[in-house]
Amino acid sequence: MASYKLFLIAFLVSLSSSTMINTCSASRKLLQQQPLPQIPNLPIPTTGLPPLPSTLPQPSLPTLPTMPTVTSPFPMPSTLPQPNLPTIPTAMPPMPTLPSFPTIISSLPTNLPSIPFFSPPPSTTTSSP
Repeated sequence: MASYKLFLIAFLVSLSSSTMINTCSASRKLLQQQPLPQIPNLPIPTTGLPPLPSTLPQPSLPTLPTMPTVTSPFPMPSTLPQPNLPTIPTAMPPMPTLPSFPTIISSLPTNLPSIPFFSPPPSTTTSSP
Protein backbone atom coordinates (compact mmCIF):
# COMPACT_ATOMS: atom_id res chain seq x y z
CA MET A 1 0.00 0.00 0.00
CA ALA A 2 2.85 2.38 0.82
CA SER A 3 4.56 1.71 -2.51
CA TYR A 4 1.29 2.50 -4.30
CA LYS A 5 1.04 5.86 -2.49
CA LEU A 6 4.69 6.63 -3.21
CA PHE A 7 4.19 5.82 -6.90
CA LEU A 8 1.08 8.01 -7.03
CA ILE A 9 2.89 10.96 -5.41
CA ALA A 10 5.87 10.61 -7.77
CA PHE A 11 3.52 10.47 -10.76
CA LEU A 12 1.64 13.60 -9.67
CA VAL A 13 4.89 15.52 -9.08
CA SER A 14 6.22 14.60 -12.52
CA LEU A 15 2.90 15.45 -14.17
CA SER A 16 2.73 18.87 -12.52
CA SER A 17 6.34 19.70 -13.37
CA SER A 18 5.89 18.69 -17.02
CA THR A 19 2.76 20.84 -17.23
CA MET A 20 4.67 23.75 -15.73
CA ILE A 21 7.52 23.33 -18.25
CA ASN A 22 5.05 23.25 -21.16
CA THR A 23 3.32 26.39 -19.86
CA CYS A 24 6.62 28.23 -19.46
CA SER A 25 7.82 27.38 -22.97
CA ALA A 26 4.46 28.41 -24.48
CA SER A 27 4.56 31.77 -22.71
CA ARG A 28 8.16 32.35 -23.88
CA LYS A 29 7.10 31.68 -27.49
CA LEU A 30 4.28 34.20 -27.14
CA LEU A 31 6.67 36.82 -25.77
CA GLN A 32 9.17 36.32 -28.63
CA GLN A 33 6.61 36.73 -31.43
CA GLN A 34 6.31 39.88 -33.53
CA PRO A 35 3.77 42.39 -32.23
CA LEU A 36 0.25 42.11 -33.62
CA PRO A 37 -1.04 44.83 -35.97
CA GLN A 38 -3.00 47.60 -34.32
CA ILE A 39 -6.78 47.46 -34.40
CA PRO A 40 -8.14 50.35 -36.45
CA ASN A 41 -9.96 52.98 -34.44
CA LEU A 42 -13.55 53.72 -35.31
CA PRO A 43 -14.48 57.36 -35.84
CA ILE A 44 -16.31 59.02 -32.96
CA PRO A 45 -19.74 60.29 -34.06
CA THR A 46 -19.98 64.05 -33.65
CA THR A 47 -23.69 64.46 -34.26
CA GLY A 48 -24.79 62.43 -31.27
CA LEU A 49 -28.16 60.86 -30.79
CA PRO A 50 -31.32 62.36 -32.26
CA PRO A 51 -33.41 64.34 -29.77
CA LEU A 52 -36.32 62.65 -28.04
CA PRO A 53 -39.83 63.90 -28.87
CA SER A 54 -41.28 66.24 -26.26
CA THR A 55 -44.56 64.32 -25.98
CA LEU A 56 -44.77 60.60 -26.45
CA PRO A 57 -47.87 59.10 -28.03
CA GLN A 58 -50.14 57.50 -25.45
CA PRO A 59 -51.65 54.14 -26.36
CA SER A 60 -55.34 53.68 -25.85
CA LEU A 61 -56.06 51.35 -22.97
CA PRO A 62 -58.99 48.94 -23.03
CA THR A 63 -61.60 49.34 -20.36
CA LEU A 64 -61.17 46.96 -17.47
CA PRO A 65 -64.12 44.88 -16.33
CA THR A 66 -65.49 45.72 -12.90
CA MET A 67 -65.80 43.22 -10.10
CA PRO A 68 -69.38 42.24 -9.35
CA THR A 69 -70.53 42.94 -5.81
CA VAL A 70 -71.79 39.98 -3.85
CA THR A 71 -74.56 40.46 -1.37
CA SER A 72 -74.35 38.04 1.52
CA PRO A 73 -77.51 36.47 2.90
CA PHE A 74 -76.24 37.08 6.47
CA PRO A 75 -75.40 40.59 7.63
CA MET A 76 -71.79 41.00 8.75
CA PRO A 77 -71.13 42.96 11.96
CA SER A 78 -69.11 46.11 11.54
CA THR A 79 -66.70 45.16 14.36
CA LEU A 80 -65.88 41.75 15.74
CA PRO A 81 -66.06 41.13 19.50
CA GLN A 82 -62.66 41.28 21.18
CA PRO A 83 -61.68 38.37 23.49
CA ASN A 84 -60.67 39.04 27.08
CA LEU A 85 -56.98 38.25 27.50
CA PRO A 86 -55.54 37.16 30.87
CA THR A 87 -53.22 39.57 32.58
CA ILE A 88 -49.51 38.83 32.65
CA PRO A 89 -47.98 38.71 36.14
CA THR A 90 -45.21 41.25 36.66
CA ALA A 91 -43.54 39.66 39.71
CA MET A 92 -42.00 36.19 39.76
CA PRO A 93 -43.51 33.69 42.20
CA PRO A 94 -41.25 32.60 45.07
CA MET A 95 -38.93 29.71 44.31
CA PRO A 96 -39.60 26.47 46.17
CA THR A 97 -37.05 25.45 48.79
CA LEU A 98 -34.91 22.40 48.17
CA PRO A 99 -35.29 19.46 50.52
CA SER A 100 -32.45 18.98 52.96
CA PHE A 101 -29.95 16.22 52.29
CA PRO A 102 -29.80 13.29 54.68
CA THR A 103 -26.90 13.13 57.13
CA ILE A 104 -25.88 9.64 56.01
CA ILE A 105 -23.06 11.16 53.91
CA SER A 106 -20.99 11.90 57.03
CA SER A 107 -20.84 8.21 57.95
CA LEU A 108 -19.05 7.22 54.70
CA PRO A 109 -15.48 5.98 55.10
CA THR A 110 -12.84 8.58 54.24
CA ASN A 111 -10.01 6.19 53.30
CA LEU A 112 -10.53 3.73 50.51
CA PRO A 113 -9.00 0.27 50.52
CA SER A 114 -6.00 -0.07 48.24
CA ILE A 115 -6.23 -2.39 45.29
CA PRO A 116 -2.93 -4.19 44.66
CA PHE A 117 -3.39 -4.19 40.90
CA PHE A 118 -3.55 -0.38 40.72
CA SER A 119 -0.98 0.47 43.39
CA PRO A 120 2.72 0.82 42.48
CA PRO A 121 4.96 -2.13 43.25
CA PRO A 122 6.85 -2.04 46.56
CA SER A 123 10.36 -0.74 46.35
CA THR A 124 13.13 -3.34 46.60
CA THR A 125 15.92 -0.98 47.65
CA THR A 126 16.08 0.77 50.95
CA SER A 127 17.18 4.34 51.13
CA SER A 128 19.71 5.31 53.77
CA PRO A 129 19.70 8.82 55.29
